[in-house]
Parts: sequence; structure tokens; C-alpha cells
Amino acid sequence: MDEETILYQQVSEYLGQKNFNRLREIMTNENPADLALLFKDFEEKDVLLLYRLLPKELAADTFSYMESDMQEDLINGFSDKELREVLDQSFIDDTVDMIEEMPANVVSRILRNCDAQSRNTINQILKYPEDSAGSLMTIEYVNLSKNLTVGEAISRIRRVGPDKETIYTCYVTEARKLIGIVSVKDLLIAKDEQLISDIMETNLISVDTMEDKEVVAHHFQKYDILALPVVDRESRLVGIITFDDAMDVIQEENTEDFSKMAAMVPIDDSYFKTGVFSQVKNRILWLLILMLTSAVTGAIIAQFEATIEAIPILVSFMPMLTGTGGNCSSQSSSLIIRGLALGEIKTGDWFRVLWKEIRIAIIISAILAAVNGLRILIFYHNPTLALVLTISIIATVILSKMIGSLLPILAKKIRLDPAVMAGPLVTTIVDTCATLIYFVIALQFFDI
Repeated sequence: MDEETILYQQVSEYLGQKNFNRLREIMTNENPADLALLFKDFEEKDVLLLYRLLPKELAADTFSYMESDMQEDLINGFSDKELREVLDQSFIDDTVDMIEEMPANVVSRILRNCDAQSRNTINQILKYPEDSAGSLMTIEYVNLSKNLTVGEAISRIRRVGPDKETIYTCYVTEARKLIGIVSVKDLLIAKDEQLISDIMETNLISVDTMEDKEVVAHHFQKYDILALPVVDRESRLVGIITFDDAMDVIQEENTEDFSKMAAMVPIDDSYFKTGVFSQVKNRILWLLILMLTSAVTGAIIAQFEATIEAIPILVSFMPMLTGTGGNCSSQSSSLIIRGLALGEIKTGDWFRVLWKEIRIAIIISAILAAVNGLRILIFYHNPTLALVLTISIIATVILSKMIGSLLPILAKKIRLDPAVMAGPLVTTIVDTCATLIYFVIALQFFDI
């Protein structure tokens, strides 16, 4: 039995016995993320009771890990005093994330219970576009002056640090402009009398408030940083983005890419929270497009009806041929999409990509064609059929690799998501091309 099940059984037992002291002892020792997950298994009235048993700081941390619907249920059950306590213990960026998911009446109540300064900050962040760096940032960072000594800087961190989301990296500003950064490690190993200006790092990595959040996530991956400063057009520091928020962006982008690669419209909610009709709406458009595209393949087959009647055995090899082409194109498109997402491949690299995929395709197609040709000779004793399939496989694999590698780059070039050019869409295109190639080659070798 795993730890989550044991914890659930213990909490359920003591909850049924109304042994609140024991419940508080058990939950106080748990991680807030685990508590948020635990509360999902209880009814709304029980969640409110369990939540009220938590110490204030742990309660606020647990609240930040909850899904928006559970947060909404709790807010509706909170008194104004309880809501203010949660908001006072929460970081600004967590409050903004919560507000973006709430209905208007709940948002109004949240803002009404915030202090004036927090309310102004929240409203300012909410004005930034949803996919921008400004919408992700928090203003809870430690800023230092370059003229402070290390000892003075450490004293300042001790004084203001408890209210900040992170203190591991501090930001040096002058007239609000970002001029350097310094880590707590640098401060601890430096001498107390040294100036911040002498130890700060001036080779800065930052993003503009209007920068796309995908670029933000890429910076975290590329530079291996814990926090990223956000500046305005005049290089004034307005906030920072922490690693946990960047991870959320990466997860969102991966989910979106997976949906598009599976020919679905991306959805924000989890599988069980998305209704049947919403799921249908998210899937039907691409399925219609793919169905109509597949009709082209059917039209091609109809054009070669005489060929099929003369040599019926040709039909039996079509699934193998189109399946091979689809698999090859999916391999290439997946690798290219990943390379584009990580910045390893640029749109200007299309010729290098094409040349490499052609060389790969030649080797792969030769192996596949040799194995299949030998199989046909053994089982069908038909050299002409073996030759047709051999040439068709070589041509199909090379073409599918070219299509699978170039379409994502083309999508990126015209500012579409490369993930669109993957999976079912590329496979459908390759199926059409492979079918046409197959019958054209067959006509050249069979006397029909």
C-alpha cells in the first residue's frame, strides 16, 4: 500500500472520529503539494474543515497547489478574515494565477480583500497579455544598491527576505534600472566590507515584459537559471519569473504540442474535467480535415482501378507501403519539431536538415527494400512484383522523410506551430503520395 493511500485512510478515520488534534498533527508534517492532492479525494465540506485545521503558512502554501475549482469552493466557504489571511500569505504571482481562473464575482471578492498595494500590483500584472513574460512575473524579489557592502546587503536580505518569493538571486538596481545580479552564495563567501559593485555579475540575462512565455521557458532551459529578471523597454526592473512558473509554462506548451500532434485543439482542463461535447468540439475539426484529405487517396486509387483489376495482389501491399511512409515521416517530423522547440534547428537550416534526412532515408530505404524484396521473392516467386515494391519503398521512404522534415520548418517560417505538421496530418499527406508513387511505378513494370 503506497503512502498516499495510507495517509488518506488515516485522515478519513480521524475525520470520522472527529479527532481534530490528531488530524492537525498528521497534516502538519505533510508537504503542501501532497495535501492539495489529498484534499481532492474529500467532499467540499470536509475539505473546508481539514483546511481550517492547518497552520496559516502551511494552509496558504497548500492553497497555492490546489486546482482552481477547489480554490473557488474554499473561497466561497471562507469568511473575509480567512480570505485575507490566505492572500496575505500568498505571493503576488500565485494570486494572479488564481484570479485568472476565477469567475468575476470571486475575483471581485479577492481584490476587495487585498491591501491597496497588492491590488494595484495585481491589476498591473493582469494588464499584460496572457502569453507574455509580464503576466508570469512576481514583484517579490530582493533588490540591492551597488554601494552597499556585503554585510549591509546580508542584513537587508534578513530584513526583507521573509516576504520575498526567492532570495537566492538578488538584483542590483540604480534608478530602477537593472545593472547587475548577485547570488547569496557570492555574498556568503565574500568579505563583509566588500562592495556589491565589486562582486556583482554584469553579464545579464533578462526578458522584456512583452516577451512570449515560450521564449521565457527557453531561457530557463538554455541558461540553467533559477530566476529570470523582467525589464521594461527602458531596462527598468519590474519583476522576476521564478523557475516554478517556467516549469508550468513548459508543461502547458508540451501539452499543447501533444494535442496538436494528435490532431486535436489544445484544451486547458484535465481529461475528466472536460465535457463530452467540449472533447468532440476539440477533435472534430481536425478529423474532418483528415477525412477529406484521405478522400484524395481514395480518388487516386479509383484512377488506377484498371490496374487493380488486372493485378489484384497490388492492393495487399498498400497498407505496408503507406504505413512505412507514415512511420518514417512521423520519425522525422518529431525530431525536427523537438529541434525547433529547443532552438537546435533554425528555419534557415532547412537545406542542412533536408540533406541529412535524404542520406538517412537512402540507408533506411535500402535496408527496408532489401528485406521486403527478399520476402516477396520467397513467398510469391515474382521478381517483377519484388522490383516494384523495392523501388516503391525506396521512393516512399525518401519522400516521406523529406516531407516530415520540411513541413515543420515551413510551418515555423510562416509563424504556425510546427507541432501542427506532425502525426496524423503528415501521415495523411504521405499516404496520398505513397499511393500515387506505388501505382505509377507498377504501371511502368507490368504490362497492363
